[in-house]
Amino acid sequence: MRTILNFFFAALVIFVSSAALADHPVPWQMGFQEPATPVMEKFKHFHHQLLYMCFGISGLVLALLIYVCVRFSKKNNPIPSTTSHHTVLEIFWTLVPTLIIILMAIPSFKILYYVDRIDKIDMTLKVIGRQWYWQYEYPDHGNIYFDSNMIAQKDLKPGQLRLLEVDNRIVLPVETNIRLLVTSGDVIHSFSVPSFGIKTDAVPGRTNETWIRILRPGVYYGQCSEICGINHGFMPIAVEAVSKEDFAKWVESKKSKAPM
Repeated sequence: MRTILNFFFAALVIFVSSAALADHPVPWQMGFQEPATPVMEKFKHFHHQLLYMCFGISGLVLALLIYVCVRFSKKNNPIPSTTSHHTVLEIFWTLVPTLIIILMAIPSFKILYYVDRIDKIDMTLKVIGRQWYWQYEYPDHGNIYFDSNMIAQKDLKPGQLRLLEVDNRIVLPVETNIRLLVTSGDVIHSFSVPSFGIKTDAVPGRTNETWIRILRPGVYYGQCSEICGINHGFMPIAVEAVSKEDFAKWVESKKSKAPM
Protein backbone atom coordinates (compact mmCIF):
# COMPACT_ATOMS: atom_id res chain seq x y z
CA MET A 1 0.00 0.00 0.00
CA ARG A 2 2.83 2.38 0.88
CA THR A 3 4.50 1.68 -2.47
CA ILE A 4 1.29 2.55 -4.31
CA LEU A 5 0.97 5.82 -2.39
CA ASN A 6 4.59 6.74 -3.13
CA PHE A 7 4.03 6.04 -6.82
CA PHE A 8 0.86 8.16 -6.81
CA PHE A 9 2.55 11.16 -5.19
CA ALA A 10 5.58 10.87 -7.48
CA ALA A 11 3.32 10.84 -10.53
CA LEU A 12 1.42 13.82 -9.13
CA VAL A 13 4.66 15.78 -8.71
CA ILE A 14 5.68 14.97 -12.28
CA PHE A 15 2.32 16.09 -13.66
CA VAL A 16 2.36 19.32 -11.69
CA SER A 17 5.94 20.16 -12.59
CA SER A 18 5.39 19.36 -16.27
CA ALA A 19 2.35 21.62 -16.31
CA ALA A 20 4.30 24.41 -14.68
CA LEU A 21 6.93 24.27 -17.42
CA ALA A 22 4.47 23.98 -20.29
CA ASP A 23 3.49 26.75 -22.71
CA HIS A 24 0.63 24.64 -24.02
CA PRO A 25 -1.90 22.28 -22.43
CA VAL A 26 -0.53 18.90 -21.38
CA PRO A 27 -2.27 15.72 -20.19
CA TRP A 28 -3.21 15.77 -16.49
CA GLN A 29 -2.27 19.42 -16.22
CA MET A 30 -2.94 21.07 -12.87
CA GLY A 31 -2.74 24.81 -12.40
CA PHE A 32 -1.75 27.55 -14.81
CA GLN A 33 0.81 27.43 -17.56
CA GLU A 34 4.09 29.15 -16.76
CA PRO A 35 3.57 32.94 -17.04
CA ALA A 36 5.30 34.57 -20.01
CA THR A 37 4.19 38.17 -19.40
CA PRO A 38 4.07 40.51 -16.37
CA VAL A 39 0.27 40.50 -16.59
CA MET A 40 0.06 36.72 -16.24
CA GLU A 41 2.57 36.80 -13.38
CA LYS A 42 0.25 39.16 -11.49
CA PHE A 43 -2.77 36.99 -12.32
CA LYS A 44 -1.04 33.89 -11.00
CA HIS A 45 0.09 35.62 -7.81
CA PHE A 46 -3.42 36.97 -7.20
CA HIS A 47 -4.92 33.54 -7.86
CA HIS A 48 -2.66 32.01 -5.22
CA GLN A 49 -3.69 34.69 -2.73
CA LEU A 50 -7.35 33.91 -3.34
CA LEU A 51 -6.66 30.18 -3.13
CA TYR A 52 -5.06 30.51 0.32
CA MET A 53 -7.95 32.74 1.39
CA CYS A 54 -10.50 30.16 0.19
CA PHE A 55 -8.71 27.37 2.05
CA GLY A 56 -8.66 29.48 5.23
CA ILE A 57 -12.36 30.36 4.99
CA SER A 58 -13.30 26.75 4.22
CA GLY A 59 -11.24 25.51 7.16
CA LEU A 60 -12.83 28.04 9.51
CA VAL A 61 -16.36 27.17 8.37
CA LEU A 62 -15.63 23.44 8.71
CA ALA A 63 -14.26 23.95 12.23
CA LEU A 64 -17.34 25.99 13.22
CA LEU A 65 -19.67 23.32 11.82
CA ILE A 66 -17.88 20.58 13.73
CA TYR A 67 -17.94 22.65 16.90
CA VAL A 68 -21.67 23.40 16.55
CA CYS A 69 -22.51 19.76 15.81
CA VAL A 70 -20.63 18.58 18.90
CA ARG A 71 -21.33 21.42 21.33
CA PHE A 72 -25.02 21.73 20.60
CA SER A 73 -25.88 18.11 20.02
CA LYS A 74 -28.79 16.62 21.92
CA LYS A 75 -26.39 14.74 24.18
CA ASN A 76 -24.26 17.76 25.17
CA ASN A 77 -27.05 20.32 25.10
CA PRO A 78 -30.30 18.68 26.14
CA ILE A 79 -32.01 22.00 26.88
CA PRO A 80 -31.73 24.26 23.78
CA SER A 81 -31.23 27.99 24.17
CA THR A 82 -34.13 30.29 23.32
CA THR A 83 -31.87 33.18 22.27
CA SER A 84 -32.99 34.66 18.95
CA HIS A 85 -30.62 37.64 18.58
CA HIS A 86 -27.03 38.39 19.49
CA THR A 87 -25.99 41.90 18.48
CA VAL A 88 -22.23 41.45 18.81
CA LEU A 89 -22.27 38.17 16.88
CA GLU A 90 -24.41 39.62 14.09
CA ILE A 91 -22.07 42.63 13.73
CA PHE A 92 -19.11 40.27 13.66
CA TRP A 93 -20.41 38.00 10.91
CA THR A 94 -21.36 41.05 8.84
CA LEU A 95 -18.06 42.91 9.19
CA VAL A 96 -15.75 39.94 8.60
CA PRO A 97 -17.12 39.05 5.11
CA THR A 98 -17.06 42.75 4.23
CA LEU A 99 -13.40 43.00 5.19
CA ILE A 100 -12.62 39.85 3.20
CA ILE A 101 -14.29 41.32 0.10
CA ILE A 102 -12.29 44.55 0.53
CA LEU A 103 -9.07 42.54 0.81
CA MET A 104 -9.98 40.79 -2.43
CA ALA A 105 -11.07 43.97 -4.23
CA ILE A 106 -7.97 46.11 -3.64
CA PRO A 107 -5.44 43.86 -5.46
CA SER A 108 -8.09 43.06 -8.07
CA PHE A 109 -8.54 46.75 -8.95
CA LYS A 110 -4.75 47.19 -9.07
CA ILE A 111 -4.42 44.39 -11.61
CA LEU A 112 -7.30 45.72 -13.72
CA TYR A 113 -5.64 49.14 -13.81
CA TYR A 114 -2.27 47.56 -14.70
CA VAL A 115 -3.83 45.55 -17.54
CA ASP A 116 -5.71 48.55 -18.92
CA ARG A 117 -2.90 51.12 -18.99
CA ILE A 118 0.55 51.10 -20.55
CA ASP A 119 2.90 54.06 -20.68
CA LYS A 120 4.96 53.34 -23.78
CA ILE A 121 4.04 51.31 -26.87
CA ASP A 122 6.89 49.91 -28.97
CA MET A 123 4.83 48.24 -31.70
CA THR A 124 1.28 47.29 -32.67
CA LEU A 125 -0.22 43.99 -33.79
CA LYS A 126 -3.72 43.94 -35.25
CA VAL A 127 -5.70 40.72 -34.83
CA ILE A 128 -8.78 40.01 -36.96
CA GLY A 129 -10.96 36.99 -36.22
CA ARG A 130 -12.68 35.31 -39.15
CA GLN A 131 -14.70 32.14 -39.69
CA TRP A 132 -12.59 30.14 -39.00
CA TYR A 133 -9.05 31.44 -38.99
CA TRP A 134 -7.06 34.42 -37.77
CA GLN A 135 -5.63 37.30 -39.75
CA TYR A 136 -2.72 39.37 -38.47
CA GLU A 137 -1.37 42.76 -39.49
CA TYR A 138 1.83 44.59 -38.51
CA PRO A 139 1.02 48.27 -39.25
CA ASP A 140 4.35 49.50 -37.85
CA HIS A 141 6.43 47.24 -40.10
CA GLY A 142 5.40 48.00 -43.66
CA ASN A 143 1.84 46.70 -43.25
CA ILE A 144 2.84 43.05 -43.18
CA TYR A 145 -0.26 40.86 -43.08
CA PHE A 146 -1.05 37.16 -43.39
CA ASP A 147 -3.68 34.55 -42.55
CA SER A 148 -3.16 31.81 -39.99
CA ASN A 149 -5.00 28.49 -40.37
CA MET A 150 -4.89 25.33 -38.30
CA ILE A 151 -2.81 22.49 -39.73
CA ALA A 152 -5.00 19.44 -40.31
CA GLN A 153 -4.16 16.34 -38.33
CA LYS A 154 -3.12 14.39 -41.43
CA ASP A 155 -0.57 17.10 -42.29
CA LEU A 156 1.07 17.36 -38.87
CA LYS A 157 4.81 16.77 -38.64
CA PRO A 158 6.47 14.95 -35.70
CA GLY A 159 6.44 17.16 -32.62
CA GLN A 160 3.61 19.41 -33.79
CA LEU A 161 0.55 19.68 -31.55
CA ARG A 162 -2.86 18.50 -32.74
CA LEU A 163 -5.48 21.28 -32.91
CA LEU A 164 -2.88 23.89 -31.88
CA GLU A 165 -0.34 24.12 -34.71
CA VAL A 166 -0.87 26.65 -37.51
CA ASP A 167 0.65 27.27 -40.93
CA ASN A 168 1.69 30.85 -40.10
CA ARG A 169 2.67 31.72 -36.54
CA ILE A 170 2.61 35.19 -35.06
CA VAL A 171 6.22 36.30 -34.62
CA LEU A 172 6.87 38.85 -31.89
CA PRO A 173 9.98 40.21 -30.16
CA VAL A 174 10.65 39.67 -26.46
CA GLU A 175 11.06 42.53 -23.97
CA THR A 176 8.84 44.77 -26.13
CA ASN A 177 5.62 46.54 -25.19
CA ILE A 178 3.16 45.34 -27.82
CA ARG A 179 -0.29 46.81 -28.28
CA LEU A 180 -2.91 44.35 -29.54
CA LEU A 181 -5.85 45.68 -31.52
CA VAL A 182 -8.47 42.93 -31.70
CA THR A 183 -11.52 42.98 -33.98
CA SER A 184 -13.59 40.65 -36.16
CA GLY A 185 -14.68 40.47 -39.77
CA ASP A 186 -17.84 38.41 -39.24
CA VAL A 187 -19.02 37.11 -35.84
CA ILE A 188 -17.74 37.44 -32.26
CA HIS A 189 -14.48 35.60 -31.58
CA SER A 190 -12.11 35.75 -28.61
CA PHE A 191 -8.32 36.00 -28.80
CA SER A 192 -6.91 34.05 -25.87
CA VAL A 193 -3.37 32.95 -24.98
CA PRO A 194 -3.17 31.52 -21.42
CA SER A 195 0.57 32.06 -20.93
CA PHE A 196 0.12 35.76 -21.73
CA GLY A 197 -2.89 36.24 -19.47
CA ILE A 198 -4.98 37.73 -22.28
CA LYS A 199 -8.52 36.95 -23.42
CA THR A 200 -9.94 39.75 -25.55
CA ASP A 201 -13.17 39.57 -27.51
CA ALA A 202 -13.05 40.21 -31.25
CA VAL A 203 -16.31 42.03 -32.03
CA PRO A 204 -17.42 43.08 -35.55
CA GLY A 205 -17.36 46.84 -35.98
CA ARG A 206 -15.40 47.38 -32.78
CA THR A 207 -11.69 47.34 -31.91
CA ASN A 208 -10.70 46.17 -28.44
CA GLU A 209 -7.26 46.95 -27.10
CA THR A 210 -4.89 45.16 -24.76
CA TRP A 211 -1.12 44.77 -24.43
CA ILE A 212 1.58 42.19 -23.77
CA ARG A 213 5.28 42.15 -22.98
CA ILE A 214 6.76 38.71 -23.58
CA LEU A 215 9.54 37.93 -21.10
CA ARG A 216 11.22 34.94 -22.72
CA PRO A 217 11.58 33.33 -26.15
CA GLY A 218 9.41 30.36 -26.96
CA VAL A 219 6.24 29.20 -28.68
CA TYR A 220 2.96 29.93 -26.96
CA TYR A 221 -0.42 28.51 -27.88
CA GLY A 222 -4.00 29.65 -27.47
CA GLN A 223 -7.41 29.21 -29.05
CA CYS A 224 -10.56 31.11 -29.87
CA SER A 225 -12.52 31.25 -26.62
CA GLU A 226 -15.90 32.41 -27.90
CA ILE A 227 -18.29 29.99 -29.63
CA CYS A 228 -18.26 31.32 -33.19
CA GLY A 229 -19.73 28.56 -35.31
CA ILE A 230 -19.22 25.00 -36.44
CA ASN A 231 -15.41 25.24 -36.62
CA HIS A 232 -14.96 27.20 -33.39
CA GLY A 233 -12.71 24.47 -32.00
CA PHE A 234 -10.34 24.75 -34.96
CA MET A 235 -9.07 28.33 -34.56
CA PRO A 236 -5.76 27.91 -32.73
CA ILE A 237 -3.29 30.70 -32.00
CA ALA A 238 0.47 30.15 -32.12
CA VAL A 239 2.89 32.89 -31.07
CA GLU A 240 6.61 32.53 -31.63
CA ALA A 241 8.57 34.90 -29.39
CA VAL A 242 12.09 35.64 -30.63
CA SER A 243 14.89 38.08 -29.88
CA LYS A 244 14.66 41.61 -31.25
CA GLU A 245 17.44 40.83 -33.74
CA ASP A 246 15.67 37.74 -35.06
CA PHE A 247 12.41 39.67 -35.26
CA ALA A 248 14.09 42.34 -37.41
CA LYS A 249 15.36 39.60 -39.74
CA TRP A 250 11.87 38.07 -39.93
CA VAL A 251 10.37 41.46 -40.83
CA GLU A 252 12.90 41.90 -43.65
CA SER A 253 12.18 38.43 -44.97
CA LYS A 254 8.44 39.15 -44.98
CA LYS A 255 8.94 42.44 -46.78
CA SER A 256 11.06 40.81 -49.48
CA LYS A 257 8.29 38.23 -50.11
CA ALA A 258 5.46 40.77 -50.11
CA PRO A 259 3.62 41.13 -53.42
CA MET A 260 4.10 44.37 -55.38
